[in-house]
Amino acid sequence: MTKEEVVDLIRDAGFCFLATTEGKQPRVRPMMPYLSDENQLLIALLQRSRTIPQAKANPQVELCFVDRKMWYCRIAGTATISDDIDKKEILWNNIPMLKQYFGGPQDKNFILMVVDINEVEAMTPHQKEPERIEF
Repeated sequence: MTKEEVVDLIRDAGFCFLATTEGKQPRVRPMMPYLSDENQLLIALLQRSRTIPQAKANPQVELCFVDRKMWYCRIAGTATISDDIDKKEILWNNIPMLKQYFGGPQDKNFILMVVDINEVEAMTPHQKEPERIEF
């Protein structure tokens, strides 16, 4: 797979599963991230989300996207909780569903997680093993 195919997969899937850890236990939940032009994944979290202390304790996270054709990619990255209002606005303007949860990018309950991509692995049903994709 090419980087462009992985970007298309991320955009087509629309959501992923985000894994953090709590102690030694993995914790997985669905998310709707946005892939920025800087190749960062932007994720909106509620202020009370358990994801925040988990990511602060261990910022190494993994996201898994699967599209309708059963193509998938796994993204390992480093998560940071950020107050960057410009990135919040990008996320707000690209994920319409956020309007159900927040009043806008300045909402005190709108917490931004930025995931810097460290490693991408992708695979189609026709491949025998996943391949590493440079991002």
